[in-house]
Amino acid sequence: MSRNQKIELKNERQLDAMREAGRMAAQVLDMMPDYILPGVTTNELDRVAEEYIRSRGGVPTYKGYRGFPKTLCISVNDVVVHGIPDGRVLNEGDIVAVDVGVTLDGWVGDSTRTYPVGAIDAGSQQLVDVCREALERGIGMARAGHRLTDISAAIEGHVDAHGYQVVHNLFGHGVGRRLHEAPSLPHYGPGGQGPLLRPGMVITIEPMIVAGSRDVHILDDGWTIVTDDGSRSAQFEHTVA
Repeated sequence: MSRNQKIELKNERQLDAMREAGRMAAQVLDMMPDYILPGVTTNELDRVAEEYIRSRGGVPTYKGYRGFPKTLCISVNDVVVHGIPDGRVLNEGDIVAVDVGVTLDGWVGDSTRTYPVGAIDAGSQQLVDVCREALERGIGMARAGHRLTDISAAIEGHVDAHGYQVVHNLFGHGVGRRLHEAPSLPHYGPGGQGPLLRPGMVITIEPMIVAGSRDVHILDDGWTIVTDDGSRSAQFEHTVA
């Protein structure tokens, strides 16, 4: 995505339409704890999500996007983002990030939550909690009159304070009729930079944080991004107007 791409402002009618897409994405994520259980495969989670979205008139945004084959991105343990659902079986103690995109009446909603599989260790629970809190800190700075990276600084400050790291080469983004629009949002760095936040801007805020090194690499499937050191990762994401 070009850094020079124009930021599209949405009017109230368009924001209402996006809200409905976001609501459907949230409904998918609300369902997940009923299915994220030891012994369930990531393919089964994907099937449930696709059936739900299509039964309500939505379209899975990710399926076919740049060749991505599934409805959900499902990222388990050391997978940071873009895990492809398959026959992998979830085990007690895993943590699993479920990322869903829903297109409804031409508008996109995009959201992620990280869930425990059964009982998880205290360190994994803290990682998940800090990531969710970092998202909340970022949303708190998403106010007209602030600069884009005021969001970034709030997120990184909270993550660093708890001894974790933000993954650097993965970004939030503008969203609307297309999944990826301007601007790109880093989840790290100093505040006070980037475009001025204005009414009608819509962005995803989606911190990805790791318990160990922030260094990551892409697997041979061309999508799945994992931590170099095998440490666990968590992600939370909201679409924010």
